[in-house]
Amino acid sequence: MKILVCISKTPDTTSKIAFKDNSTKFEENGVQWIINPYDEWYALVRAIELKEKDASIVIHLITVGGADIEPIIRKALALGGDEAIRVNTTGDDSFYIAAQIAEVAKQGGYNLIFTGKETIDYNSSSVGGIVAGLLDVPFVSLATKFDLAGSTATITREIDGGEETAEVQLPVVVSCAKGVAEQRIPNMRGIMGARTKPLKVVEPAAIEPLTHINSYGLPPAKAGVKLVAADNVAELVRLLHEEAKAI
Repeated sequence: MKILVCISKTPDTTSKIAFKDNSTKFEENGVQWIINPYDEWYALVRAIELKEKDASIVIHLITVGGADIEPIIRKALALGGDEAIRVNTTGDDSFYIAAQIAEVAKQGGYNLIFTGKETIDYNSSSVGGIVAGLLDVPFVSLATKFDLAGSTATITREIDGGEETAEVQLPVVVSCAKGVAEQRIPNMRGIMGARTKPLKVVEPAAIEPLTHINSYGLPPAKAGVKLVAADNVAELVRLLHEEAKAI
């Protein structure tokens, strides 16, 4: 069995966010980059757990990005991937990124594709579904539990007011959320071994993005707190109605 795990880089949550070129580009200088946590902690680790139960499973990692992303993919290899693929292009359009992943997946004959439920920078939650659509295979989102018996996957996901459990035949694309696996830290053996694991660079397919970003903007600064005396109910109601627009 072959598993493909999608890996992306995201800014560390402690990084200071800024923009340049008239707010049309993200300022990357001084930013600490990490593996997207949903890709690392849940998608990749669940694939590793499956391999620990079945040594015949092969785990490939895929990322879309320039050479600067290679330290990120090497860290993912240190956790337990067998080899990695980097599509040598960049972009911020979900369709473009997903289409590049799908092109590689078509050639690789993968039984299972894992993504994180979303990236923590764009939060679009769209790449996994687009990959599944382009491959014409089922897609199950927001998995909190994933079990595999032969070619049948049993997947639990949270829904409004409860849980939903589905069964699906492989191949399938699954986006992974909190609960599907437990976070791991690379050990020294994994870090040393990652240096020699294959990292294949492929050129992008000729695909046109469907969207582009016109500009970025920071959220407005938070206003100061207004304190209202406990017995001044009328003023509290006025503030909620006229300023906060909450009632």
